[in-house]
Amino acid sequence: MQRIFQDFIYHIQGERQLSPNTVQSYRTDLTRYLAYLNEHHVLKADFISTDHVITYIEELAEIPLAPSSLARNLSSIRMFHRFMVNEGYCKKDMTENIDSPKLPKRLPKILDIQDIEAIFANIDIETDGGVRDRAMLELLYGSGLRISELLSLRLPALMMEDGWVRVFGKGFKERIVPVGGEAKNWLSRYIQFVRPLLAENIKAEDIIFLNMRGTQLSRMGVWKIIQKYTNLAHIDKAVSPHVFRHSFATHLLEGGADLRAVQEMLGHSDIATTQIYTHLDRNYLKEVHKTFHPREKLTQ
Repeated sequence: MQRIFQDFIYHIQGERQLSPNTVQSYRTDLTRYLAYLNEHHVLKADFISTDHVITYIEELAEIPLAPSSLARNLSSIRMFHRFMVNEGYCKKDMTENIDSPKLPKRLPKILDIQDIEAIFANIDIETDGGVRDRAMLELLYGSGLRISELLSLRLPALMMEDGWVRVFGKGFKERIVPVGGEAKNWLSRYIQFVRPLLAENIKAEDIIFLNMRGTQLSRMGVWKIIQKYTNLAHIDKAVSPHVFRHSFATHLLEGGADLRAVQEMLGHSDIATTQIYTHLDRNYLKEVHKTFHPREKLTQ
């Protein structure tokens, strides 16, 4: 089973070219799954039964794992079993008739436009770090990038004159995303005046966003920067880099943007993923209906 597991990891790394974070998730989920099988003396792929999988998922639920984590674990196990069937390691996929746990619909957290403005207002743009932070957060919010996409950006990806940035998203899929006027202005200022100073004493190659030591910013580094400004702005919300992406999508749709256009900018392969943002502002829709529908006007 360990040899099959290694073959599977090579498959998703090399052939499917999944991101390092996704590969690590599969590795974590399946290492725990294989340990469970080993404890129950299931040492060959053909010895695995549907009951083994169901009992394992039930044990995870008793830990308890959140429904989203259960669903992710089952998804990892499904892919592993499909791989084993496709590669001839076993004859039957024992996960094909197992239902996924139902997930509660969770709406993504967003920042109000006033929150965004408060964050930007608390950045000290008289410092080199402040200019970098303003450019970074303007781009994060202005183009709806994932944190991994932001941190991997390189100078050739910016098409500043035309107002575009080339992004490589999940599965290394390329997309071209507009860069707004504010983001463009602060990026230009950062790249022209600040980045050369940060990269002066170290080989930074062409990574755009650098820490104060001149090396590539980390996820934790960005998280700390965001916490700093949300605290200064007295925002009583849990704000992560992804909240800026959620806010980008929500504010566009509230402003009347086409759902397909937002899907394209976010890099969602399925429009159903983008549609969750259409549920965020139901109170706004209700108010619009009340204000403009002719039958509502009769009761006012």
